[in-house]
Amino acid sequence: MRFLGPVDDGDLPALHSAATLFVFPSLYEGFGLPVLEAMACAAPVICGNRSSLPEVAGDAALLVDPTDTNAIAAAIQRVLADDELRQSMAEKSLAQAATFSWQRTAAETLAVYREMATSGR
Repeated sequence: MRFLGPVDDGDLPALHSAATLFVFPSLYEGFGLPVLEAMACAAPVICGNRSSLPEVAGDAALLVDPTDTNAIAAAIQRVLADDELRQSMAEKSLAQAATFSWQRTAAETLAVYREMATSGR
């Protein structure tokens, strides 16, 4: 394990692609972009089970209580010990990440604005 500190955005895809596992036990996320970025690079993901992370991760990640260090450690050990699980999680990560796009986000945001404009809110 290596703690790198801040990393340039341009270096993230290479790091995520080379990662055996991406662990993100966040207590609160507005959206969960770090999880989505890791999944887009086929990294198996363990993340917190709070705020937006379960929706972003779907069934592709292992969700853990971010305040339970034993649960986090057990999930890490489980994934590292099971090559088949890790491979399955990597495949699910790619599929889950593919369900998100900037085009879809823009279209859905525009639809909300249009609905609000026509409803008089």
